Amino acid sequence: MPTEVIIIIFAILVLLIIASCVRIVPQANAFILERLGGYQATWDVGLHVKLPLIDRVAKRVLLKEQVVDFAPQSVITKDNVTMKIDTVVYFQITDPKLYTYGVDNPLLAIENLTATTLRNIIGDLELDETLTSREHINSRMRLILDEATDPWGIKITRIELKNIIPPAAIQDAMEKQMKAERERREAILIAEGQKKSAILVAEGNKESAILNAQGEKESAILRAEAKKEAMIREAEGEAEAIFQVQKARAEGIKFLKEADPTAEILQLRSMEAFEKAADGKATKIIIPSEIQGIAGLAKSMVEVIKE
Repeated sequence: MPTEVIIIIFAILVLLIIASCVRIVPQANAFILERLGGYQATWDVGLHVKLPLIDRVAKRVLLKEQVVDFAPQSVITKDNVTMKIDTVVYFQITDPKLYTYGVDNPLLAIENLTATTLRNIIGDLELDETLTSREHINSRMRLILDEATDPWGIKITRIELKNIIPPAAIQDAMEKQMKAERERREAILIAEGQKKSAILVAEGNKESAILNAQGEKESAILRAEAKKEAMIREAEGEAEAIFQVQKARAEGIKFLKEADPTAEILQLRSMEAFEKAADGKATKIIIPSEIQGIAGLAKSMVEVIKE
């Protein structure tokens, strides 16, 4: 083989070896470097070079926050109800070295730790408390798991109970209870509506009665004022009539006084007065025998008027 070919092959091999020793660590990743089987360094983001045949990249670690959805776990409540609960765990690797050498199969370790912790917490709670205490269960599990996974270089950021699946009989009883509760609330709402309607009707009747009473009162006042006005006008008319009669009598007396009648005229007027008295349905009239005395009495009245 020619020397030039050997040199070219050797150069290619050297270039391949050098290229294999150069590593670029991408963002949100870390590389664990081992030298002769032992931990050597943790490579962060950037360009790195290792020694050929001596150093090797033992593990690539993802530093992003990760989500793991574990299968449903069977748990027993304090009141001996068996149910299944599946959890979702959010975690982030904070120390690539501890994550690599701290525990074998970290995800399996987290799953088993989550299952045992969940059983311990649910075992202290009754069924109703389990269904209404999701936030409390999530918080307790996160604290316990976060403390347990610190030696593994893992940070538990959040834990959520995805589903709580009680037995079919319990689900049926819960649905009946919810149905009864909805019917009770519906009955309460109907009763409150009827109550409000009755109150509004009563208030409307009250307002109507008040308006009717006010109308009757105003009507009575108007009738009383009209009656009062009529009585006043009637009284004024009677007073005016009396005044006119008295005025006519006074004028008649005055006229009689000015006329200075004789005794014969007075006797004649007396006879005319008796004639008017007899002008009616009466068939008899008694004339006093002393008609001249009456005439004399009239004459005396005239004289008194003259004086």
